[in-house]
Amino acid sequence: MDLNILIGQLETISAGYAQKFDIDRTPDWFLLKLTEELGELIQSYLKYAGQARVNGVSQAELKRDLEEELADVLGMTLLVANHHHIDLQEAISRKWLQYLENESSV
Repeated sequence: MDLNILIGQLETISAGYAQKFDIDRTPDWFLLKLTEELGELIQSYLKYAGQARVNGVSQAELKRDLEEELADVLGMTLLVANHHHIDLQEAISRKWLQYLENESSV
């Protein structure tokens, strides 16, 4: 999966969502939406980990929900970065992948 293509697809979907529901995608909106999705991920994880009521939902369904909430958080993270013209590939290389070059500094 090419990250730039994915970001473009997410941007198209997000812009369509905003237009449909008359939402102004301000910098604050992007970050607040990411926070909302993170809250949903936490709720999903608690259910998956057996730390919240599941109301008869199967473990397979709980896992699928967890996967989808992780996808939402990743998607919104990519959209926040895109909105602020942040190259996440470069940032990840600088922040994380530097340790591959010098494994003794991990």
